[in-house]
Amino acid sequence: MKPTVLLLALALAVPAWPQAPGQKPAPTPVSNQAAKPAGKPAAKTAVRKHRRWHEDARHCLALPTNTEIIRCAEVYL
Repeated sequence: MKPTVLLLALALAVPAWPQAPGQKPAPTPVSNQAAKPAGKPAAKTAVRKHRRWHEDARHCLALPTNTEIIRCAEVYL
């Protein structure tokens, strides 16, 4: 357990190591929002679907074929 914790701590500490003197910092990525012209509105965010995983899907078992049962039950995943 101790070697695992040591390796994990080392892996998390490496990105925080300071840069050597004289090196330039890595360029930061430019977001897509800054690259768009100011005149156009921002794109709409994705609409979240209503999740139904907690609802009862047993009524799907009354369908005649396995394919229909699967399609009915996929809504509840």
